[in-house]
Amino acid sequence: MLDFLNEVNWWCLLLLLFLAFLLGWLLSRWALKNKYKSELEDCRRENSRLKNSEYTKAKTTFSSPSATDTSNTESDIKAIKTRDHGGVAVAKNDDDDAKKPELNFASFGKADASEKDDLKLISGVGPFIEEKLNGIGIYTFDQISKFTLEDIETVTQLIQFFPGRIERDNWKDQAEKLKKK
Repeated sequence: MLDFLNEVNWWCLLLLLFLAFLLGWLLSRWALKNKYKSELEDCRRENSRLKNSEYTKAKTTFSSPSATDTSNTESDIKAIKTRDHGGVAVAKNDDDDAKKPELNFASFGKADASEKDDLKLISGVGPFIEEKLNGIGIYTFDQISKFTLEDIETVTQLIQFFPGRIERDNWKDQAEKLKKK
């Protein structure tokens, strides 16, 4: 009987030690979680502030411990375009506007949205490309049928379409046939 009580005591002691370990482990995780949660949030704020400091126009609205100027308002924040419609990263340079070619409307004529043809009837032109063409002032089959090689290169550059695609799909002849209908 004494051996049985001795064995039960050892099992009880082992169970108590395991429970003490488990309780200590849970309490330490809870305490560290709260400690590191606030430090992680501070780190995220600092990273955000550092990223925004790269842009001269962007200003942050939160105050960091090192910030002494409290006059920042939300109206000071400016949006910076980082992605194009297709999700392509945009590298903004001040020279971008100077590099864009201009269309020679004198060679193929001007049109507006009131004269608009359904450019999607041309093979190789979908809704997206039609929208881009309309955005640069091309609305009619007549305009496309009068394109010169220089116009085709300029349009390709402006709508950021596959180089040579306009010639391969023969948009000019297709537009000529469609304008006669």
